[in-house]
Amino acid sequence: MQTYPLHIDGARREPASGEYFESYDPFVGQPWARIARGNADDVDAAVGAAHRALTTGPWPEMTASARGKLLRCLGEAIAERSDDLARTEVRDNGKLYAEMSAQTAYIPEWFHYYGGLCDKLEGTVVPIDKKGYFAYTTTAPVGVVAIITPWNSPLLLLTWKLAAALAAGCTVVIKPSEHTSASTLEFVALLEDAGLPPGVVNVVTGFGAEVGGPLVDHPQVRKVSFTGSDATGRRIGEQAARGVKHVSLELGGKSPNIVFADADLDAAVNGAVSGIFAATGQTCIAGSRLLIQSSVHDEVVDRVVALAATARMGDPADPATQVGPVTTRDQYQKVLSYIDIATSEGAQLRLGGVPATRPECGDGWFVEPTVFTGVENTSRLAQEEVFGPVLAVIPFDDEKEAIAIANDSRYGLGAGVWTSDIGRAFRMAEAIHSGTVWVNTYRAVSYMMPFGGVKDSGLGRENGIDAVGEYLETKSVWINIGAPTGNPFVLR
Repeated sequence: MQTYPLHIDGARREPASGEYFESYDPFVGQPWARIARGNADDVDAAVGAAHRALTTGPWPEMTASARGKLLRCLGEAIAERSDDLARTEVRDNGKLYAEMSAQTAYIPEWFHYYGGLCDKLEGTVVPIDKKGYFAYTTTAPVGVVAIITPWNSPLLLLTWKLAAALAAGCTVVIKPSEHTSASTLEFVALLEDAGLPPGVVNVVTGFGAEVGGPLVDHPQVRKVSFTGSDATGRRIGEQAARGVKHVSLELGGKSPNIVFADADLDAAVNGAVSGIFAATGQTCIAGSRLLIQSSVHDEVVDRVVALAATARMGDPADPATQVGPVTTRDQYQKVLSYIDIATSEGAQLRLGGVPATRPECGDGWFVEPTVFTGVENTSRLAQEEVFGPVLAVIPFDDEKEAIAIANDSRYGLGAGVWTSDIGRAFRMAEAIHSGTVWVNTYRAVSYMMPFGGVKDSGLGRENGIDAVGEYLETKSVWINIGAPTGNPFVLR
């Protein structure tokens, strides 16, 4: 098996404990790599390296333009190795090569985009209301950033955070998911080979209590950026608040995908299937609640079931595969448990609902694409994030009811609307409480477009110009250019 040590201060490093743990290939259900088991000592070493890189050496001495050029060079280096990175991701998390290769090929664009922003992060001159003063604002990096990433799209979701943090001038310590650490370690080594100064980006692998907790608590960490479950995000937010640290949280979702009778039904059916069965449903923006207008409900359900039933399952490394395995054994069991819950709640099973036993699935952790109809929006299937290929279908009569059902959730990450009525498109986009609304499309993302949630789906935004601000502090500067001293005991 391949062995992956830690990456600290520009070098591969053995964990302080000397221990490693196994990472599993979900397609075969067997271990394929050994990952360093970090602990608080490793966290301290990594944060120390990041703090030194932040305050001394070449990184803080770089001009914004020089930092931008470096980020663009990093993008070019990643592009040269994108296919290798994709294959590592497929092996480690079981997602489709077709999807992972598209993601890793797209990642360089983030470094090009944020490289171009580095020297455009301008302050302002304030026409202050007090005579004799010149007042302006400037920005500074927030400091050392802890980046904690999930297992479903490790490198893409890391890049959403990392590119903006580096553009702001921060240094980082990454704690990837213990289930999918290999690609992150290969990725970071590639960045430093391309010229990133040692210590600017560090990786400590391991488990939440042994690495994540000490990382969030470390006094030299000034910001925590986390993607994962809302339960873990809530704990991290509480923990970071004790240290008065900045926090960005990109959490779960139970996104409504809403089909009106006037929609292009061919496109809507494709969007519904893509929204839940692409990525095996293992995405925070999965359109896991399919809301269908009553007059076309039965037709759309029949077409969704028929299309989903054709999905090719099997080896995620095969470009022809359309639905891969669930990434972890625990998640596989969780998905199956929610199928049992939905059945017990009275939902009608229209497709799937069982582990996949197709020969091409071998011994992997596969669940057949599953569709339930007759789902009440108050049910657990409609209110809780399954994070698997399980679709809850809910009928509605009119626009007002669709909005009420869509917003009746503690989540607010994404939503889809399918309609040919442009007025309705704008009304729905305004009325739905979510960070993103897609109209006549689904799961579109870009480095240019802000992404994040409302309610229990999180805090802050990633991507776009907004994201850099998540890693900057604003500093106000007052210069006396002739104002009288006045009474020293009176606030001027």
